[in-house]
Amino acid sequence: MTQPLIESLRRAVAANPTDLPLRLHLAELLLDSGDQAAAIGELAAVLAIAPADQAAQQLMGRALGTPAEPAPSEPAGPGPAASEPAASEPAASEPAPDAPTRFDWSAAEEQLGIDVPPMFVGDIGPGNAGIGDAVFDLERPRLTLADVGGMAQAKQRLEASFLAPLRNPELRRMYRKSLRGGLLLYGPPGCGKTYLARALAGELQAGFVSVQITDILDQMLGTSERNVHELFQAARRAAPCVLFFDEVDALGQRRSQTRNSALRGTINQLLTELDGAEQDNDGVFVLAATNQPWDVDPALRRPGRFDRTVLVLPPDEPAREAILRHHLQHRPIAGIDTGRLAKRTEGFSGADLAYVTELAAENALLASVAGGEARPIGMADLESAVAGVRPSIGPWLETARNLVSFGEDDGTYAELRAYLKKAGRL
Repeated sequence: MTQPLIESLRRAVAANPTDLPLRLHLAELLLDSGDQAAAIGELAAVLAIAPADQAAQQLMGRALGTPAEPAPSEPAGPGPAASEPAASEPAASEPAPDAPTRFDWSAAEEQLGIDVPPMFVGDIGPGNAGIGDAVFDLERPRLTLADVGGMAQAKQRLEASFLAPLRNPELRRMYRKSLRGGLLLYGPPGCGKTYLARALAGELQAGFVSVQITDILDQMLGTSERNVHELFQAARRAAPCVLFFDEVDALGQRRSQTRNSALRGTINQLLTELDGAEQDNDGVFVLAATNQPWDVDPALRRPGRFDRTVLVLPPDEPAREAILRHHLQHRPIAGIDTGRLAKRTEGFSGADLAYVTELAAENALLASVAGGEARPIGMADLESAVAGVRPSIGPWLETARNLVSFGEDDGTYAELRAYLKKAGRL
């Protein structure tokens, strides 16, 4: 009867691992059944969460073969027994009545021959930023804006928003140019928004933290808000630092369109941190990227937040040539005219161009296998790949066209309107 009950309790603990009484009951049954190692594992999990749990400590002592301390007994008569110390003079070897008994982890390690990891992480190292229960990678990008091909208009906006004021602090003070607020990069998918943000961090010689919605949201009430707060705190400690929110429309979607109260609370916390009401955001440069700026909550677009926008367009001809060269540089190639390929790939995103080189490499590899001799990637491989790939930004451009044609025109998408006219989409 005991074994089925143990299996049932194990399933219950797996479903609810923080239910400590349930774990204790399971550990006691395991001890009674003679499974000492499994019992120690369950008790170690309890003590990792609640180190002062006396019931767990007593069971652990029993599991390790340590004799349990006798419970204090009530005196039989009105006065203390002759062998007991007086109440006003506790024995030196006894702990104070309210002092919790501490489990001897060192003795347990020696007896079991194992290393018990520390319950709390003290130092997570210079390469990471600790945020609540999560650890975000703090990168130090080496690339700069000079490594980004084309994108002259986007670079010009970054220069005006961040770089020129930073390089000329005296002029910044004279003109009272504020560095508060963030920058929203928007445009079709696969066109280098994340790459551009990393290049900006390298240009600033700053740390770079890329944040996804899955890094922030948590099912526990209040944890998502705490994650946002501690993310900004970590960035302030690591300043200068670029905080980059990828696909910010998923995190900062219009509150009127979501019924999830936890998500609304997370957006409110993000607004508070961007405002810097309680902390100074000096040295923290906040960037965000989205394919759908029209879905971002308008409150995030107010002055002092993501109040400046940069349209990241599909790469122009020089940028396309640079991207093709980048993806071909470590592959065996011969007779490649990247200029001609760049002319033939108008409207291709950076991701499309990477896929073109992947297809060309695949074609050359298969031909090498069939012919029994390795050969380099040639122009025929790349031209065949270009002919078989359709630009992926078509659906995005259609959505954008509908927005600027029939949506409210407050000047937010003036750059987008001009591009669509130039491309013959309006």
